[in-house]
Amino acid sequence: MAHAGHGGVHYPTARESWAGGVELFAAVMMIIVGMFHVIVGLTAILQSSYYVVTANYAFTFEVTAWGWVHLVLGVLIAITGIALTMGQSWARVVGMIIAGISALGNFLFIPYEPVWSLLIIAIDVAVIWALAVDLREGAQRRTVVEK
Repeated sequence: MAHAGHGGVHYPTARESWAGGVELFAAVMMIIVGMFHVIVGLTAILQSSYYVVTANYAFTFEVTAWGWVHLVLGVLIAITGIALTMGQSWARVVGMIIAGISALGNFLFIPYEPVWSLLIIAIDVAVIWALAVDLREGAQRRTVVEK
């Protein structure tokens, strides 16, 4: 629970500062990952010959189709990250879901761009963790305030 200083000014507790910092980290990372997805998507759409597919991969898809998937996913992730920075509570749960979809999509994209895909998966996992921690911390804050 927060405490008030002199004159009723609210000073955040360490727990509130931690939760806010974690949420901001997740939001900024989502915006960055969204931009990465848009770049990969545009590359696949505009210059599909850039990507070389590994032979005999079970999940082979048309490169241009992957481009559209990345482009749409990137826009959705970036918008959700922006919503998080604006304090929209729905963006936490949507952010975890869409980061999970991003991780799954990048897993399937590994044969096209292995290092890039693994990097984005790692960032997606960090975002999911950050949003889950913030969601749990928020639930604990609400419980303390209600008591």
